Amino acid sequence: MITMDQIKQVANQGPYTPDWQSLGKFEIPAWFKGAKFGIFIHWGLYSVPAFNNEWYSRNMYIEDHPEFAHHVETYGPHKEFGYKEFIPMFTAEKFAAKEWADLLKKAGAQYVFQVAEHHDGFQMYDSQLSDWNVVKMGPKKDILGELKTAFEEVDLHFCTSSHRAEHWFFMGHGQEFDSDIKEPMEKGDFYWPAMPEPDNQDLFSQPYPSDEYLEDWLFRTVELIDNYQPELLYFDWWIQHDAFKEHLQLLAAYYYNRGIEWGKPVGICYKHDAMMFGSGIVEIERGKFAEAQPFYWQTDTAIARNSWCYTSTLDYKETKEILHDLIEVVSKNGNLLLNVGPKGDGSIPAKDQQILEDIGAWLAVNGEGIYDSKPWRQSGEGPTEVFSGQFQEANVKSYTSEDIRFTVKGEALYAFVLEAPTDGTVVIRSLAESADQNKPEFHGILQAVEVLGYEGELSWTKDHEGLHIQCPELRSELPVVCKITMK
Repeated sequence: MITMDQIKQVANQGPYTPDWQSLGKFEIPAWFKGAKFGIFIHWGLYSVPAFNNEWYSRNMYIEDHPEFAHHVETYGPHKEFGYKEFIPMFTAEKFAAKEWADLLKKAGAQYVFQVAEHHDGFQMYDSQLSDWNVVKMGPKKDILGELKTAFEEVDLHFCTSSHRAEHWFFMGHGQEFDSDIKEPMEKGDFYWPAMPEPDNQDLFSQPYPSDEYLEDWLFRTVELIDNYQPELLYFDWWIQHDAFKEHLQLLAAYYYNRGIEWGKPVGICYKHDAMMFGSGIVEIERGKFAEAQPFYWQTDTAIARNSWCYTSTLDYKETKEILHDLIEVVSKNGNLLLNVGPKGDGSIPAKDQQILEDIGAWLAVNGEGIYDSKPWRQSGEGPTEVFSGQFQEANVKSYTSEDIRFTVKGEALYAFVLEAPTDGTVVIRSLAESADQNKPEFHGILQAVEVLGYEGELSWTKDHEGLHIQCPELRSELPVVCKITMK
């Protein structure tokens, strides 16, 4: 088992060292910038009760939460049936790593993050630091290891995430009444440390994470890195707390130096300015930017509005909405990470499968404007406003046929018409003729115009109002993509 001295040795061996000055030399892996579309997977013990969302382990111990009443009614008192009693029920009898990999590849994804450890503290991988993992309990198989093998066999980049930071307080409410979460607890225990929940918006909140806990977080993450060699590592919220800063820099330098040893570029996705800007990949949860950014970024969202894991009451998004998100993000210099939640038995719900297959079918036709593309000099045009920031999904955007987003690749400009016109006419105003060479309107020469996947009659003209594309037989419930080839 690795020691702290060995961690520090690797972290300081170069070319990276554990300080923001050095970590600021980080370069985002080239493959990631070309990939554009990835899949997040939230699957764990919380998928067994499948009630409300993936925070079941916390909320079932809070007396005024619906999870509390549901738990008592369904499973009995907490002191007799605590969260740990879900472990024997988590048998994953229908889990098939190869089937998952084939489905996600068919969906057009280029990389996949399976959650390695969520806030509940149950590890979805083999660990020597805790017995509370899928190899020693529950399925008794290395879920993460099997997925890594299956993903890499179909050329999906293997990535993973740790949500361990929040475990400091995540189970703490169970100590407020007669439950199975009781002191004393020691490091390595499933519920440990179960501290009182702080103000999670306070970056200096008390009780301040202890050195013992921070070192445990560090060692678990290093074990994950060394044993599974993920190409990207994702950290969820609360890692931005002041207590983690020194350990996070140590971990980042360790990981980046390990990536160089392995001969493959790696990176850390982070939220809430947990890391210094430029030392990793900026992440936005359920949100986006209004305009294209000069830096590369990623948004993570879910296939359902109300949960990241499978539940019996999922509020699914429509395929069109997800494609709108993908197009918006890619046109603004980012990637979309879309979460799916398998059932407790390891099967992927039929609705998730259908949405993924629909996305894959659309990308099979239109993906050339997505993959390996770059933003154009303007990200789009049209009347519908997009606002910058996280958690912007409460209201679904009603796009029109005038809402168009752009990408470029090679000699082509791709114009994504977010709502297909009912009359077969597309007008791209950003390509209007301009009599004044000093104005910033488009002055290039158009060589050819086509609509990807459309085989009907097509004609186009260009004037001071824009590029007019006539496609009288065009019918689509999903966005359509115009490919404009430049001379």
